[in-house]
Amino acid sequence: MDNTLYYGDNLNILRHKVKDESIDLIYLDPPFNSKTDYNILFKEPTGELSKSQIMAFEDTWHWSEESEKAFEEILMSHSEVAEMMRAFREFLKDNDVMAYLTMMCVRLLELQRVLKTTGSIYLHCDPTASHYLKILMDAIFGKKNFKNEIIWHYRKWPSGKRQFQRNHDIVLFYAKSDSADRIFKQIDFMERTESTLKRFGKSKIVSGHDENGNRLPSQVEDVESLGVPRDDVWDIGRVPPIKQLFPTQKPQQLLSRIIRASSNEGDVILDPFCGCGTTIVEAQNLKRIWQGIDITFLSISLIKKRLKDIYNVTAPKDYQIFGEPTDLPGALALKDINKHQFQWWAVSLVDGIPYKGGKKGADTGIDGYIYFADEEKYKKAIISVKSGHVGVKDIRELNDVVDREKAEIGVFITLESSTEPMRKEAIGKGFYYSTKLNKNFPKIQILTIEELFDNRRPNIPQVVSMYKKAEKSVDQGMLI
Repeated sequence: MDNTLYYGDNLNILRHKVKDESIDLIYLDPPFNSKTDYNILFKEPTGELSKSQIMAFEDTWHWSEESEKAFEEILMSHSEVAEMMRAFREFLKDNDVMAYLTMMCVRLLELQRVLKTTGSIYLHCDPTASHYLKILMDAIFGKKNFKNEIIWHYRKWPSGKRQFQRNHDIVLFYAKSDSADRIFKQIDFMERTESTLKRFGKSKIVSGHDENGNRLPSQVEDVESLGVPRDDVWDIGRVPPIKQLFPTQKPQQLLSRIIRASSNEGDVILDPFCGCGTTIVEAQNLKRIWQGIDITFLSISLIKKRLKDIYNVTAPKDYQIFGEPTDLPGALALKDINKHQFQWWAVSLVDGIPYKGGKKGADTGIDGYIYFADEEKYKKAIISVKSGHVGVKDIRELNDVVDREKAEIGVFITLESSTEPMRKEAIGKGFYYSTKLNKNFPKIQILTIEELFDNRRPNIPQVVSMYKKAEKSVDQGMLI
């Protein structure tokens, strides 16, 4: 199995791309039904957060026809789980929480299928849904296979509400079975208490049982101990907002502990809600094979960027990508499935960042920006993406937007072939002149998707990446 990124709905991908019992370890950090819109984080050339953030995902669920179909599918296929879901629905009715649990149930059933009998699953959740998800996991994986409710404790600014500060998430740890070959390693240790150290020093306290199973008195071995085995409360700081690459980003130290404890080098790690790809990055770091799934090209683009920046790992040399168009028919198919995802994908092809106008905002004529460095300043090019019929008026409108936004260059990306009048109109808009490079750059540039597949790119001075780069933690020596 190769390292793979999948773009698309994880339910469809799990059903059609992932084989039974092929995964050693699953970590998932699904949305929590928090009724919040999360924005992907970019930065300005100055290093400040960009004002043009774009919604990465909407964490709000509603009971719909799709929910009803998924619920009926559960009732027909899985008797024990069906009883649990019936009870949930009787109690919760047809509301947002029930829609969320139905969405999670059909996916957890698939995750149970693809997990090896020796494998483990770690489900990350917060108080919004952890109590419901624990019951659901008991029904799907079996109560006897529940191993730990791990408390991830962290600190953040006080909320100011009339309650205790909420400073933890929950990670539910389940095994696929009670197999004696299940992978689990005690890889972290805590310091002994002061009273224990005074009594035993650095010796190791051991105990055992006789052949009848009776506990033997504790004894002290004259060897240095590694400490007390790590418990289920993990104090790991959150990724500071200023360093976040993505909303809800989890610290790499958290994923490192999970991956090292429940897998070996060469094992296959799956994250079906991979977001900005912290699981993928740490699996690469620890020499595991990884599989990541996400439903937005914003995530896929960011993961590709992280892998390249940190490890110089690129596709298709080092990993495969499924669902990303590789030819014109694929681009047409993506456009038909989701116009906004097509726009974000097209913007990523020219190393741009998408503009927040997107799905909910009014049409500003801007689908993205490319920032570039020239003459000791940061300047910008406007990106406009069109997936339908195009003509001269589109070039004129882009030029007007470039003038309005005081940008230097406009890049017009079209799925259709450009026409001769369009090209003449673009040429007629003149040039941006760089005194530093002593060179002219066309003010309005037209690129077709087909030309982008042929590796043609905008003719622009030095492009500046707006994705915040991953950094090394001085304290942990780890990438975060």
